[in-house]
Amino acid sequence: MRALAYPSVVGTPEIGDDVLLNTTAWAQHLGTGGYAMVIAIPDRLPPDPAGPGHLVKARYTPLQVSVQGVDEQDTEHHRAIADAEDLGGMPVVVADLHSALPAVLIGILGTDPDLRVAYVMTDGGALVAGFSRTLHGLAPSLAGVVTVGQAFGGDLEAVTVHTGLLAARHVLGADVAVVTQGPGNLGTGTPWGFSGVAAGEACNAVSVLGGEPIGALRISEADPRPRHRGVSHHSLTAFGRVALAGVTLVAPRGLSSELGGQVDEDLAGQPERNRVIWVDTVGLDEALRLSPVPLTTMGRGLDEERAYFLAAAAAGRYAALRVPVEEEPAETEGDAAPDSVPDSLSDPVPDAVSDSVPGDVPADDAP
Repeated sequence: MRALAYPSVVGTPEIGDDVLLNTTAWAQHLGTGGYAMVIAIPDRLPPDPAGPGHLVKARYTPLQVSVQGVDEQDTEHHRAIADAEDLGGMPVVVADLHSALPAVLIGILGTDPDLRVAYVMTDGGALVAGFSRTLHGLAPSLAGVVTVGQAFGGDLEAVTVHTGLLAARHVLGADVAVVTQGPGNLGTGTPWGFSGVAAGEACNAVSVLGGEPIGALRISEADPRPRHRGVSHHSLTAFGRVALAGVTLVAPRGLSSELGGQVDEDLAGQPERNRVIWVDTVGLDEALRLSPVPLTTMGRGLDEERAYFLAAAAAGRYAALRVPVEEEPAETEGDAAPDSVPDSLSDPVPDAVSDSVPGDVPADDAP
């Protein structure tokens, strides 16, 4: 039997060790998360934690851990987080599934490679950031990882999504943040019984803090479950019913006419507070195929789930175009008048974004 151990929690197993395992998920043959987990190495317990930090995560479980929080008192960043009032308009892409992260990042950096991108990992899926092979592969492209709530193991730890977002902006210096749960989505086939419902709550946090929430839609034509074809009910519920302050929903151009029409129909019932934007996807297919990490969702790859990954990349592209730029210094007497420039990169590049519905798009580029 293969089993997974977190050395920071239980120590490092060696050949010949007896280990105590939790086989609950393994015995159920779960598609995600179906691993045997090492609980302890009874004959060689790890040393007591010696590092700083008083935040306890995975609280009141046998494997609870103590970490140092970025928002914790007596830490170098406490004052910055305590004084931070908002995100300064920072775009934040929120997605239902962890598998959207690499595609969102590709969309952002493919549009502007100089942007700093932070990842905020919530606790709806895996709690340990180190469980994600994706994060390991994306590390060189990220400004850092902030684990929030009960999740732990990021470059920074925070108590809530709110302080995690503030840390991304004011400690990591991010221009854009991406928020998803960790690997291992939990769903029950009911309208409200899925861990991704927290995506709507994350959008609320972004709005409260003066950021710009951008929804990466979960779109599929390959999922065998009708509730996830077209725009998944997860996206429609989280963004349409839980996110109360409004969120920009990004739909990708370049879908087949049939799927594009279904997406448009699915989004027609969104509340007025949500804006639907169709984003140009030229070049994103090629960029996705150069991903530094495998692109898979629910066991299906890029070829099967092109629409899903294209939607995530389009959300990233839109976020990159929405990054505020600092105002130029006021012109002083004697200075030459500058050439006309946009007030902000939030002015979309020509034809990159559009409020148009599918019928307004040429047939060969139907969303």
